[in-house]
Amino acid sequence: MLMLLPGGGLGMNPTMDDMNLIQAQRHLVRDIGEEIDLEIGPGDDDPSFANTPLLGGPSQEPSAEEQGESKQMSMVSEIPNADQDILKAQPAKRKKKVVKRWREEWADTYKWAYVDVKEGTARIFCSVCKEYGRKHRRNPYGNEGSRNMQMSALEEHNNSLLHKEALRLQMASKDKIVVDKPIYVKALMSKTAGSIIEAALKRDPHEAEFIQSVQEAVHALERVIAKNPHYVNIMERLLEPERMIIFRVPWVDDRGETHVNRGFRVHFNQALGPCRGGIRFHPKMNLSVAKFLGFQQTLKNALSPYKLGGAAGGSDFDPKGKSDNEIMRFCQSFMNEIYRYFGTDKDLPSEEMGVGIREMGFLFGQYRRLAGNFQGSFTGPRIFWSGSSLRTEATAYGLVFFARLILAELNKDVKGLRCVVSGYGKIAMHVLEKLVAVGALPITVSDSKGYLVDEDGFDYMKISFLRDLKSQQRSLRDYSKTYARSKYYDEAKPWNERCDFAIPCGSQNEIDQADAINLVNSGCRILVEGSNMPCTPEAVDVLKKANVIIAPAMAAGAGGVVAGEIELNHECNVMHWSPEDFESKLQEAMKQTFHRALKAADDFGYQKESPE
Repeated sequence: MLMLLPGGGLGMNPTMDDMNLIQAQRHLVRDIGEEIDLEIGPGDDDPSFANTPLLGGPSQEPSAEEQGESKQMSMVSEIPNADQDILKAQPAKRKKKVVKRWREEWADTYKWAYVDVKEGTARIFCSVCKEYGRKHRRNPYGNEGSRNMQMSALEEHNNSLLHKEALRLQMASKDKIVVDKPIYVKALMSKTAGSIIEAALKRDPHEAEFIQSVQEAVHALERVIAKNPHYVNIMERLLEPERMIIFRVPWVDDRGETHVNRGFRVHFNQALGPCRGGIRFHPKMNLSVAKFLGFQQTLKNALSPYKLGGAAGGSDFDPKGKSDNEIMRFCQSFMNEIYRYFGTDKDLPSEEMGVGIREMGFLFGQYRRLAGNFQGSFTGPRIFWSGSSLRTEATAYGLVFFARLILAELNKDVKGLRCVVSGYGKIAMHVLEKLVAVGALPITVSDSKGYLVDEDGFDYMKISFLRDLKSQQRSLRDYSKTYARSKYYDEAKPWNERCDFAIPCGSQNEIDQADAINLVNSGCRILVEGSNMPCTPEAVDVLKKANVIIAPAMAAGAGGVVAGEIELNHECNVMHWSPEDFESKLQEAMKQTFHRALKAADDFGYQKESPE
């Protein structure tokens, strides 16, 4: 029964009053059997830890271990003073090790929080809100240090108001990019060009990928804008998409549970013709990525010999680990919403990351069912409708053709040159295949967990083996079990391998500043962008200062655009192109793109030897 104390506080009995007093002085008071709170009191990195006096205080029913320690303390009083000092220090040292071991285990077990030093003291921070406080600084093993108390500490953390508020804010802004560091903004020579980037930053400050792609384009066009100031207004209109579609994609898994993902489609610009652009299924897909891909596709299509606009889209759905039926249901739900925006004179979707033959087949089948006609307006490997023989290979083959054109301009031959390739998808595999065909020596491929290097280089048999590993969902590590001269490196990138040129085919920003330095030190002289925007701005600066020639994806990756346009030609729909004829047309289109880029560089005063 509670009673009001004279001092104005609430209490139960005198024993509880003593306990409250001790808890109020917990910075100075510790029991022998009590686990030390990592937030309070000296820790294992405090030199005064062993010398801190251990005062007794009221506690709960002692455990067997505590009773044993109590007996040791009673024996200490009967031993001479010199020996007592030695024995007193021993339990403290053992306690110090226990705290350190628990702290390490705690850091591995509890992903909801982490330890960091603030103002010289180790604190427990919430991983969601990055703050610490009364509710966040609980020992995860409970006040008594018992493992049975860990769940109550976790529940207490999750139920704290501070954590709930942080979690609410995180969920509310889930669709936004969380930029840990400020967006890197390069200095521009021209204030006119700088105003374009400033306007984009002001309008979309959280869209890091899109801002980065805008910076790349403006820097490339800086001299053009300087000579033609009226292009500033055109660029401002170009940077705002014509249409942005965000929609819900509900689907049911094989267990009957309903899931909801978010779908995107950005029609960036249709000034030259109907939109063309990929569909990407990836967990990190968001509006910023869709806008960046759409902007890049607009410029890529404009640089190609054909009249096409630019678009991009996809979903944050992850096809990895999903069954065929689950992917089919998701693709059908995705198409139910977006089909009205597709058509030969509207939008021509194509493959992208996470979308291959299977996904395109499901999407096209649902589109045909909803539209009620067979337009064949989807680009990709057509399983049941006519088209070119090398649609899947077109982008990869175009990259190799573009690299050969650069080397030919430098009076060099591709034969025997070592090439570093990143990625393990369809583009990377076809790049390996074409490099072998032209006599180059591709030595690496990579996945999300590391990279594989074969010092002897890949050949057709080895590439076939790599494809078998991928189809069987086996690791790249298994390759080195068959070929002794190969090695797989965990948590590493291939850019420190000795090479003459590189073709990154992974994802955006896979090459950072450190990777660029490694590439330069490895002897790389040419980088052909196989993926969209594979280099960070800092990496581009390093490569340009080292005079490494960069072939941008909007020019080098135009092979897919060329193939798609050939497919849509009426003549191609009534006859099947042979691989030789199609490859010849692809080479001719890539040559046109290359020479248009060279002419533009010459017109605006760039030297032939300049990496620009």
